[in-house]
Amino acid sequence: MDFKIDINCDVGEGVGNEAALLPLISSCNIACGGHAGTVESMTNVALLAKENNVKIGAHPSYPDKANFGRQSMNIELLALKESLRDQLKVFSSILYENRLKLNHIKPHGALYNDLATNDDLAVFFLETIKAYKKEVFLYVPYASQIASKAIEQNFKIKYEAFGDRKYNSDLTLVSRKLPRAVIKSPEEVLQQLLSIIQKNEVEPLGGPVVSLSADTFCIHGDTSNALQILAYLSKELPNHNIEISNA
Repeated sequence: MDFKIDINCDVGEGVGNEAALLPLISSCNIACGGHAGTVESMTNVALLAKENNVKIGAHPSYPDKANFGRQSMNIELLALKESLRDQLKVFSSILYENRLKLNHIKPHGALYNDLATNDDLAVFFLETIKAYKKEVFLYVPYASQIASKAIEQNFKIKYEAFGDRKYNSDLTLVSRKLPRAVIKSPEEVLQQLLSIIQKNEVEPLGGPVVSLSADTFCIHGDTSNALQILAYLSKELPNHNIEISNA
């Protein structure tokens, strides 16, 4: 194969499709209580990941289950730090009890998007998770504030791109409030992935192509036809000399 890629899914968010999704991916991001997730769901999904040889990541969020973590929060930074550290502590304890390894941290939803563009928040977040700096990767958007600050502070990072989301020209994600924000056509998802993998570029909504490099590619587990998309990718990517692998 010419390329080996990591495909990740956000899971443990109440959809209940993990048993079907995990055999088709190589890493996962498990909700740890901020926007979704319970001790039971974290444990169950982590054990499923182990069964399927899928790398395990924490998926912390703004503490906002009412909005599924998809709206920016006006929250005191101390309260946010306490919440994020509590989310990661609970999740890490579950992994330790089950002799599982934490591979990465990927912020969720609005927090992920805010960290991409807000320099001060990016510095705050890295300070909040500094205890994990030597042990885990941080999944971050390409050419983002969080990526730049993480590199400066010698965090281990992996650039992430999205197969099932449309981009703006500045590489932010198109708002989910807009009709074309989520890509549901498996064929269109494949074409976007091929463009990023083979050409290091993506065609944003309403603009010319822009540079985009990635080490890991996300298909959202709560996309309505996520299983259909992943099954299609598993079948079609090898035809382009691309292998899904967690190596």
